[in-house]
Order: sequence, then structure tokens, then C-alpha cells
Amino acid sequence: MTENNDLSLYQRLANVHKVVSYLKKNQSGRQYSYVGSSDVLGQLHGLIDENGLLLLPSITDHNVTASTDENHGKQRVTYFTELDMTMTWVNIDNPQEKLESHWYAQGVDIAGEKGVGKALTYGEKYFLLKFFNIATDQDDPDAFQNKTEQTKADMPRVVSKTQVTVITKIFEQVAKTHGADTEMVIANSIRQVGLNKPLNQLNTSEYGKLLNYISSVKAKLEKKTQKEQTA
Repeated sequence: MTENNDLSLYQRLANVHKVVSYLKKNQSGRQYSYVGSSDVLGQLHGLIDENGLLLLPSITDHNVTASTDENHGKQRVTYFTELDMTMTWVNIDNPQEKLESHWYAQGVDIAGEKGVGKALTYGEKYFLLKFFNIATDQDDPDAFQNKTEQTKADMPRVVSKTQVTVITKIFEQVAKTHGADTEMVIANSIRQVGLNKPLNQLNTSEYGKLLNYISSVKAKLEKKTQKEQTA
């Protein structure tokens, strides 16, 4: 259960993003190390539940390609499964609030019956890793933390184009609900949090402050709309 049911979907996802920044590659293959699916889910599952989130995966398209080669004198068929997926985050306390991400997954299998399962496992693991920007270096966590802190000190932390796109969509939704101009809503919100610069010049701290503000406004508007509709 979440402690604050008024948090928006973006705020809940941001809470998970803040906690897990690194996972060590502790599984070994023939040629490389990797992070196992159980490691990723083990770190994130509890956080996802605590923040009142639900992840719904769905397959929108698929393709299976079979190829034949020779292995120890015998013909062997290998099946390469590709899946186009939609990963949908849902706010449990407000199920109408959703965020869809299009995703791709693949799996290779020799027997033929496990290709889809492997692709789904691969897709879920890497979606979570990339969505929450989780690093998977081979360093131990302390060494990774030291490197991260040094990088933060050496480089200016300006928001990315993706972050600008995400927050702009929220502004557009708020403006639509208000029947107002999006640029006006952006300008007013920036002033409300004590800033005086365009979105693409914000640092990550300023961005987080602005995101929390506009997400709270959006959540209040949605609650008000729901009450009016049920009245």
C-alpha cells in the first residue's frame, strides 16, 4: 500500500527510480557476466508494490524464424522469437492513470517451445533496467557509487530531451483540463516553484521540483473531475 494515495503515477515511478541505481552482474554465461531476472525483480518488486504500481505487459505482434545448422553431425533447428510489446504502468489508487511504453523482446530456443517464455523474461528484465536507468557494471556497488558521485561533480546535470517530453505531456493534460494554453500553464508553474528558465535548461533538481508540483496539480484536477462525474 502507498502511504500517500494522492501521488500521481509519475511521482510513484520517480520514487522507485530514486532507490535502485545499480545492480551487480552476478550471473555468469560462457562469454560474459549478466544480471539475472530474479536479481532485477528481487530489487524492484517490493518497491513497485509499496508505491502502488502495477505493470501490465501485452504482446502486440510476434515473429518466429527457424534456422537449421549442423551440430555434432546432426541437423539442429533453432527458433528465434521476436515480440513487439506494450508495457503499461497503472496507478493502483487511480487505475485510469496509465503510462504505456512500446517495447521489443527476443528469445532463442532449440527445442522450440520455450522461445516465447525466454523472450518475455528477457523483455521484462531489460524493460525494467532501462526504464529506471539502472546501471549494471561489474564493479561492486561501493565502487560504482564512487564513480557516480565523481561524474556528478564533474558534469552539469541538465535534463534530457526525454524528461522534457514527459513533463510537457503532463502540462498539456493539465492545460486541457483547465481549458488553458499549454505555454501559459508552463510559465505559471515555473514561477510557482520559484524558477526563471525554460524547461530544457533546468537541472535535475529543478526538474524534480517542477515535476512534483505539476503532478500534484494534475492529481487534484483528476480527483475533482471524478467527484463531479459521480455527483
